[in-house]
Amino acid sequence: MSAATSGVRATARILARPDGRGGTALPVLAGEGPLALRRTRGSADEARVMVIGAMSGPLGGDHLTIEAGVEDGARLHVGSAAATLALPGQAKGEARYDVRLTVADGGELRWLPEQLISAYDSDLHVRTRADLGPAARLVLREEQVLGRAGEEPGRLTSRLSVRIAGRTVLDQELSCGPGAPGGWDGPAGLGGRRAVGQLVVVRPEFAEHPVSARVVGEGAAVLPLAGPAALVTAVASDALRLRRLLDEALDSIG
Repeated sequence: MSAATSGVRATARILARPDGRGGTALPVLAGEGPLALRRTRGSADEARVMVIGAMSGPLGGDHLTIEAGVEDGARLHVGSAAATLALPGQAKGEARYDVRLTVADGGELRWLPEQLISAYDSDLHVRTRADLGPAARLVLREEQVLGRAGEEPGRLTSRLSVRIAGRTVLDQELSCGPGAPGGWDGPAGLGGRRAVGQLVVVRPEFAEHPVSARVVGEGAAVLPLAGPAALVTAVASDALRLRRLLDEALDSIG
């Protein structure tokens, strides 16, 4: 980790593999800087990890990275203890938050962090990449809240890409806040709403029985992807309503 005037550089790493007794071991669980990792109580075959913010951030100029790998036969659930708050910092320039996920055949990852809040005057680029084997399983949730209560948002650019067996099934980018392309908050964009989320579900059985496209609740849509995967996109007025929409959509997928 470094903390020069250009901001903090920190990387947290997680590796999950079968423990030989029907459970999941974590031979690598290494936090750094503001990214602290804690193993919590899981189920018989699933390991659970919480990401705990040990410092404020990401701030302007920071570059934070989380890497998580799941081997064949392992099951991993990753959450966070609280929302991530993007803030302006003393260092000039944008902040970056990279998430790199790898799931082997026979592995399963549930990536379910709390919301990312874009505070006024912040500038954050988030890049999430998931690389899966053809028989891997994934539930990945992203939630972004634009501004705190009564506050204008900062600039937030979020890119999400998913590859299965080396084939890209999803690669999308959303940019919101000051300086974002025109129309992001208009009727063709968020329509004045301040919370937006995505949910990606990958299951091998979707190859034979793909998810049908449909609307869920008010503001959420389920779409099949070109692979054994489905995408849920939702917009809402606040974080609580957004979570309810995403949970309802996940339940509808079954």
